[in-house]
Amino acid sequence: MAATTTTTFNSGAFNTIQQRVSFQKEIKKSKFIAIAGPISDENSAMSFLSQVRDPKATHNCWAYKVGDQYRSNDDGEPSGTAGKPIQSAIGSSGIDRVMVVVIRHFGGIKLGTGGLVRAYGGVASECLRNAPTCLVKTKVPMGVEVSFDLLGILYHQLQSFPIEDMKQDYDTGTDGMCMVTFKVDFDQAEKLEDALKSNCSRELKFYKR
Repeated sequence: MAATTTTTFNSGAFNTIQQRVSFQKEIKKSKFIAIAGPISDENSAMSFLSQVRDPKATHNCWAYKVGDQYRSNDDGEPSGTAGKPIQSAIGSSGIDRVMVVVIRHFGGIKLGTGGLVRAYGGVASECLRNAPTCLVKTKVPMGVEVSFDLLGILYHQLQSFPIEDMKQDYDTGTDGMCMVTFKVDFDQAEKLEDALKSNCSRELKFYKR
């Protein structure tokens, strides 16, 4: 059974894991293997699942979080005993853009619903606890219309900021003007705008998407 849950958490920066990690534990003769990996969207989550799932295992249960989107799946375990505990472990970790797949090889002893919740949630938590993380800042797309004679000053100022995907468009806008577009860290956008206005022109027009 799949589930989707939303949360109000939405920030311009997030912690994610740097690389794929795994954690293994035997509980009452059942082997639980948790594998966590960084993802960017639902497509990459499904791709990750197809890479790590074990077709010979009894169950391949999973959950992932991308921003305010959660999804989880019990893969044949009693409803709410596998996917949701993995999802809770992700939520408690503070890690975003991550998927955890917990593979179970049944050992012959039933764990009961409480035991399953503790097992799936526990190995997922341990897996994420051992994962190396990094802070990622989201990028804000911006554009500025500038006259040709100010382009040199503009480019000089932009070098002081963490920008990406800078492009120049000489065909849009009025004659003698150039549209320069780029992406900048969300927490640097206002500072960049102030710097360009101070050093280039107070009349600069900025566009944000």
